[in-house]
Amino acid sequence: MVTRTVLAGLATLTVAGTAAGLAPLEWGGSPLTIDALPRVVYTAHRGGALEVPENSMSGLMTTYRRGTANALDVDTRILRDGTIVAMHDATLDRTTREKGPVRDLALADWENVRLRPDRKLPGHWRTERPPTIAEVLDRLGGRVVLMLEAKDPDSLDTLAGMIRSRGLTRSVVVNSNHPEVARRAHRLGLISQLWRSAKQMRTDRPERWASFVDVLDVDYRARDSDLVRAVNSGIPRVWAHTVNTRKQRDRVLRLGCNGVITDAPTLMTRSDAQAR
Repeated sequence: MVTRTVLAGLATLTVAGTAAGLAPLEWGGSPLTIDALPRVVYTAHRGGALEVPENSMSGLMTTYRRGTANALDVDTRILRDGTIVAMHDATLDRTTREKGPVRDLALADWENVRLRPDRKLPGHWRTERPPTIAEVLDRLGGRVVLMLEAKDPDSLDTLAGMIRSRGLTRSVVVNSNHPEVARRAHRLGLISQLWRSAKQMRTDRPERWASFVDVLDVDYRARDSDLVRAVNSGIPRVWAHTVNTRKQRDRVLRLGCNGVITDAPTLMTRSDAQAR
């Protein structure tokens, strides 16, 4: 079971900027880093999209406060003026009250975008603007490990600068489906993560990426042999996505994965006694 002990000592943190490159006093001298994560890591996919509005600040903060995940996953898109925002899709249509390509907007336009929470979510959620990634980093960076998926590869240099300027190079994982983006992330001094689909894993040779991939993000639907090959690739962290049942979780852990990426972190991490 994952408990708030993962975040021990961090619950009373307040948000502080990192101007001049100084670590906030609330970090106790340094931010929480990937090196401090437990043996088996639970990551809330899109903040925990079966439990909270995906890629929303209220959703991320709710999951963080519940303490049901060791890391929070946030998708990133770039606006036409270079601002990086939290959004999975290339368009606004599915998750907001607006329509059209995300990339057509500038920051001034983004201020008017409002999320449309899925009515199937438990609880009541207010309508809010999707956060910028600067806001996510300033609110949660160093308090919890963040996984940022660079949906737009041309945003990588900007992301790297934002992460480095805040002193979070060991606290933020940068994810992509493209090996060359993962290689660039590594060269930029970032923690690089590479995700692969079950179809891709049939022909992948992940040992070729061990020199520049820190986290291999594998599809739980892959064949046993493909998951085992990933586990034995020499890449130290192999996390399976998107795992939303205990049966799926138990299988990937049995095959050697040391992390689970889930839309339902509360279900994945509560004890059997709590589940009954």
